[in-house]
Amino acid sequence: MTTLRVPSGRLVVDAPWDDDDVSSYERGLPTRPPRELAVSIPPGVYRVEIAWTAGPYEFLGKYCDGVECAATRLCISDDPVIVWEMGLGPDDDIDQLQPGRPLQFYADANVGCFADAGAWTTLSAPFRTFKDGRPVPRDTEQLPGSCERVRDEAHRADLVTFVADGGGVVWLGRTQTGDVATIIVTSGMPGTKA
Repeated sequence: MTTLRVPSGRLVVDAPWDDDDVSSYERGLPTRPPRELAVSIPPGVYRVEIAWTAGPYEFLGKYCDGVECAATRLCISDDPVIVWEMGLGPDDDIDQLQPGRPLQFYADANVGCFADAGAWTTLSAPFRTFKDGRPVPRDTEQLPGSCERVRDEAHRADLVTFVADGGGVVWLGRTQTGDVATIIVTSGMPGTKA
């Protein structure tokens, strides 16, 4: 779909805004910090790919043909993945998980993103500007599949959005040497299995 610049090697995988941020931003109060992954990646430019599914479904009693985002991938390298693990944030404790409940980020507006953590404040600003409780029109680059990109040329960093129904579960694919080769986000919709 596109590329993502991550010069800091620190990656945010989260929603670019949260419903709780609306009133906080309007009142000039701090908002929650982004969900940065505990692992770092080599600084660089990486491919962002989306896997789509197509098929009929029922919604509110109507049958629809539709295309849905099944997963979004950030390709760190083309080396084979031999093991998968959950992408944890620094404060996540996998031992505290309930059986069958993966760790995930939540996205009230069904939008997730990959972003350079070092430029988060600037990159997320277009998504965190509200007037009377509503987002103002954003000056972002439109990408296929209702996705968007924000560029911060001062940091040479990017934020790329993707569809994340209800949020997303983050998975790290590691190589034989233990390096992260890919980061995948699957749907976080309640009641689905990742």
